[in-house]
Parts: sequence; structure tokens; C-alpha cells
Amino acid sequence: MKRIVAVLLVVGSLHLHHACAAPALAIQTERNVAVPMRDGVVLRANVFRPAGEGPWPVLVLRTPYGKDAQKGEPYVNAGYIVVTQDARGRYASDGKWESFYRFDTHDAADGYDTVEWAAKLPGSNGKVGTFGVSYNAFLQWRLAPLRPPSLVAMCARSIPARLTQLEGPGTIRPGRRLNWFYAGMAPDMRLRSGAEGVKTKAEAVKLWKGGEDQRLLQFLPWMNLPKNVFEDEKDAVEAWLRTPHREPWQFVENCGEISVPNLDICGWFDHCNDGIEMHQAMRRVGRTEAARNGQRLIIGPWSHSGAGASKVGGVDFGKAAALDTKQTEIRYFDYWLKGKPNGVNKDAPVRIFVMGANRWRDEQEWPPARAVSKAFHLHSGGHANTPSGDGTLTPESAATGRDIYRYDPHDPVPTLWSPSMFTLPADQAPLALRQDILVYQTAPLSTAMEVTGYPEVILHAESSAPDTDFFAKLIDVAPDGTNRDIASGMVRARYRDGLDKPKLLTPGEVIEYRIKLRPTSNEFQPGHRIRLDITSSDFPNYDRNHNTAADQNADAKLEIATQTIHHGDVTASRLILPVISKPGQP
Repeated sequence: MKRIVAVLLVVGSLHLHHACAAPALAIQTERNVAVPMRDGVVLRANVFRPAGEGPWPVLVLRTPYGKDAQKGEPYVNAGYIVVTQDARGRYASDGKWESFYRFDTHDAADGYDTVEWAAKLPGSNGKVGTFGVSYNAFLQWRLAPLRPPSLVAMCARSIPARLTQLEGPGTIRPGRRLNWFYAGMAPDMRLRSGAEGVKTKAEAVKLWKGGEDQRLLQFLPWMNLPKNVFEDEKDAVEAWLRTPHREPWQFVENCGEISVPNLDICGWFDHCNDGIEMHQAMRRVGRTEAARNGQRLIIGPWSHSGAGASKVGGVDFGKAAALDTKQTEIRYFDYWLKGKPNGVNKDAPVRIFVMGANRWRDEQEWPPARAVSKAFHLHSGGHANTPSGDGTLTPESAATGRDIYRYDPHDPVPTLWSPSMFTLPADQAPLALRQDILVYQTAPLSTAMEVTGYPEVILHAESSAPDTDFFAKLIDVAPDGTNRDIASGMVRARYRDGLDKPKLLTPGEVIEYRIKLRPTSNEFQPGHRIRLDITSSDFPNYDRNHNTAADQNADAKLEIATQTIHHGDVTASRLILPVISKPGQP
């Protein structure tokens, strides 16, 4: 493809972190530059460079979402050559796209070859950094264990450590995955293959919002979904669904092979924040001292999209929550790729935003080692259904009791997020009348209580079904009645001992489940209540459990289950919170 060269004049200025305003630079742009891979396939990239001779470090972003949508101006204005590249088999690049359901892909080798190609660009100083969010971060973690000599640092942000964290236990999370494939990935696959159907994302989004979303989300079983959802990746998705205990990513396992540091920026309401595990692993086993000590993790009150904003969903966390993520990345790269003495090496390894108090705090590790576990026991008079029931959370173990609800997969508890299925701090008011949600809450707090780390629920439960789900949701109840969810977790009963050890239930048998909730940092204010909701569905965020013994990816039958939660004495169901005490507090 013919190379197109353009020069764009950028006006204005950028305010760099801990620096004076820098003047804008003229940007030289080369589009669809051929990048040959070792197997002869040609990928294509846009190259943005500052005016002048340099030399400049290079920042590389590889993406399956279309390189033309990736803007490099802030980084170029800060004195970097920027390369944005279509991943193999996507948009302008040749070859066949291989999704993250596959074990053997070209992602790592393509990344290596691209980094080394970028290091030799005219005007380059030979030092390369990689950056990008979500799938763009996934591609960085694929490449890093190969250790290309020119790679110096990464900003791989917001991607889980494992595919099994991104998806549900043993299945897909339909609300996010079907939207992602149908409206995001399939159109370009059809354009390349010549298959029938819409061939642009805009057309697919229109169809999705026009009714295809409801048709496909209600479709059962997942193994029989029409080919136009997954197109050329249908076989790969189905192969994983047949053996979902297999883990194709191996990011944590490969951290010992990575020799460069990484900056991760994610959110408490980010469904991909399990990437925190890579930060922890790199701090322990990174191949070099720079990799171990150079790791930085910033966690704010954000969702998967909109990182750096002060408002998430309907909640405004104040001006303090705002963060210019691009300038934060630039400051990180300035230290590692330019050698600027800007203090990055002195920053704390972890910086978290404490919700409720709405302030930032530095930490030396995640989770904070000084957190103390505090248990709150579930208790009721047998009528904990709905917020107006008699369910309570108490520090003391209560008398033996139980609560019962029916879980009907034909009428699951609905997810209260936006149609994109990105996690939000949603008010639970729309669910207040549902009898299939058990609600346990404390009395109003007399003093503030900070919960930072991974809350956990120990649940003693029985079911009339051979398989079912249990969901736990931690909620901050304000005096005005607003019920904002803070963190959640779930367990699929047959996988309670691990995805590789499925075991069906004996109906009526009481089982102890340990449900680890997502990471959080929230200060419950005086007058607020701590609330725990227990239910058996969250659809379409998670697949509905069919309450049958069949392979639920391949069988469409749905059954109703009667669920019994036991509390008190030897069946002491309880919420365990990691509490950070303030000076003077016990």
C-alpha cells in the first residue's frame, strides 16, 4: 500500500506532571507503513514523529480495534515517536486474526518483531516502550516474556491475569462477550472473508441495539450460537467452552521471564482489574531488579472505560479522583526511556483512591499488609428477603437460623449497568422488591470504617439443584437510602474446588463456599450501613446457571432451584472485611 505522508500542526500546550507547559510540536505522520514479520506476513502501522532530527524514544501501541482510532498527539508532543499498528488479521494488516481464546498465536512474535523494527526507525534513539489498555495491554503481556532487546518499559493497563477471570466460571459472560464479538470483532472478519452480513462496526452496533442484543442474550445454548456472532473464531471459542479449565494466557506464570517494568492504571469498578495479579507477581519474580522495583500500580474509582474521570456512572467522587492518565504514562516513560530525574523511581509501588473518604493514598504493597480481618455474621428471623426484611450483620455469631429463596433462571436478577456491561457503582433500588435476594445489613455506623483489600464471604448453603450459583455483593447504604455496590463475587457450585475439579451437588447437602469479592477501597462513613446481598444470578453480566447437571454450554434446559442459606453456630455464614484502622481506633 502506498505510504502517505502528512504534517499536522498541533496548537496549544500540554501541562506535564511536575513540569512547566511544553510547546506543541509539528507532527509528521506516515500512514499504513509496512512492517514485515518473520513469517513474511506484513502488518501495517501509522508512525507519528515530532519535527526535528531527534533522536527520540519510540512508543508502540498494537491493537485489534483499528490503529486509525488511536491518537498519538500527547505522546508526540512530549517528544516521542509513536507507532500505532493493526494487529495481525485486523483492518489494514495482512494475515489471520487469532483471538485470545487460542493457545498458539503469533501475538508474541509479532510484538517482538514490531518493537525491534520500531527501534530502527529514522530518528529513533533505540529505546522502545509499549502502551495500551485492555486488549492492547493483552498484546503487551504476550510479547514481554520474549524480551526484545530494545524494549525498556511498558504501560500495559487493565487486562486480567487469566481468561477465566475475564469470563464466567466455565462459560462466557454474555453481556460483554456477545456485544464485543458481534458488534466489535465480527464485522472486519466478514469484510476480509467476504462472508454475508454487515461489514462495519457502525452497522453492527445499530443491529445490536435494534434487537439483536435481546435475541442473542436469550439464546441457548452458547455452543449453538450462529456463526455470524464469532465468524472465523467460532471454532476457537467452542474449543475453549468444551474444556474451560485450560488457561491459554499464562501471564502470571510468565512474569519471571519479563525483564522490564510496567505501569498499570485500573479502577475499582473495572471488570479487568484482576491484572493486579501481574503487578504482584512482577514485584516478586520479575527477571531484573528494574522489573521488580519499577512496577507501579494506580487504582482509582473508575470503570473499564473512562479511567481518570471524577464521575463514574451516577457517582461523583470529586475533583481529587480525576487523573490525566496520558500524562501519567508520559512521566513514567520519561524516566525509563529518557532518563529524566522526575521522581518516578521514588514513587510508592501502589497508589489507591479510598472511596467514601475520596482521597488518594500511597501503599507499599497490595493488598495492604496492615489490614485486619473483621467478621460480620449473617443473622435473621428467617425473612431476610428484600431490604425491608429482618436480615442483619453482627460482629457476634448469632443463633442458628436460615433463609430461603427460589432462583428461577427464566427470571434472573438483572444487571444494573449500562448496555455495554462495563461495571458501575449502581444504586440497588430497582431490585428492592425481588424476593430472590437476601439482604443483611449492619446498624448505622457510629464511626467511619475503611475496607481496603479483598472482602470475602463464607457462605453455608444448600440447593435443591445439582448445580447452581451464589453471588455476594458488598453495598454501602447511605442515610438517604442510596445503596451503592462496592464489590462483588460469585461461585458456580460445580467448580467450587476449581475449574479442573468439577463436582456436582447432592441436593439438600449444606456446603461451605468461600466467595472472594473483587478488590476495593471504601471508607464507610458514620451513619452509613454495611450491607451484603446474597442471590443466585446477575444477568447478563454472568451466564445464568441452569440448575441442572448437564453441560450448560451445550444444553438449553432451565430448572428452578430452592436455595437455603444457613447461619449461626457451625454454619456461621459471615462477611469478612479487611479493615484499615486509623490512629486511635482499635
